[in-house]
Amino acid sequence: MTRLPHDARTFVLIPGAGGESWYWHLLEPELRQRGHEVIAVDLPADDDTAGLQDYADTVVKAAANRHNLVLVAQSMGGLTAPLVCVRLSVTRLVLVNAMIPAPGETGGQWWANTGQEQAQRENDLREGRSPDAEFDARVYFFHDVPEHIADEGLAAPTRQSATPFDQPWPLNDWPDVPTRVLSSCGDRLFPVDFQTRVAQQRLGITPERIPGGHLVALSRPAELADQLTR
Repeated sequence: MTRLPHDARTFVLIPGAGGESWYWHLLEPELRQRGHEVIAVDLPADDDTAGLQDYADTVVKAAANRHNLVLVAQSMGGLTAPLVCVRLSVTRLVLVNAMIPAPGETGGQWWANTGQEQAQRENDLREGRSPDAEFDARVYFFHDVPEHIADEGLAAPTRQSATPFDQPWPLNDWPDVPTRVLSSCGDRLFPVDFQTRVAQQRLGITPERIPGGHLVALSRPAELADQLTR
């Protein structure tokens, strides 16, 4: 049995919409090579009976009896991770291109409340894309991901139930856990200036800017692992 270093952490990786742990499959070995444990969680994204508390239950069950927990939440995972923080002893929460909810706000309301659509539109115009074109996952999610990985991700698209987006975010305050926000400079869905504004307004945190697009764990797993473990 390999002995982990005394300062080893357990990284609990919470995916975004679609809920697949596959999103983290390139990051997992990078974190293990650096001497840490990793739990990549599959969420019940295609279950219309599952809401935010069910998502949190899934993470809590996966991380039970582990120590020195660091939660890493991607995109929609930002709705779930804080709910886990009030139920487990978490040493740090890291948001990666993540939604930052407000008390009582539904995930569906988040888009208009934060001005995401306008921010994306303005970013499209700056970068020479038509903001009125049909949404293309390869353009907005996989544009900087190696082609064979993008093909794999697009070959079996996952379904995301609307149920957790319809539920008010249940916490009255952000959990009292040290929180980092990592924002990708090339994110086309949540442009980096948009992420910065939302994090400053809602958490009083200025994000750390990192290279890559929205799916940075697929495009730059080694660099992301360095950020998470520094």
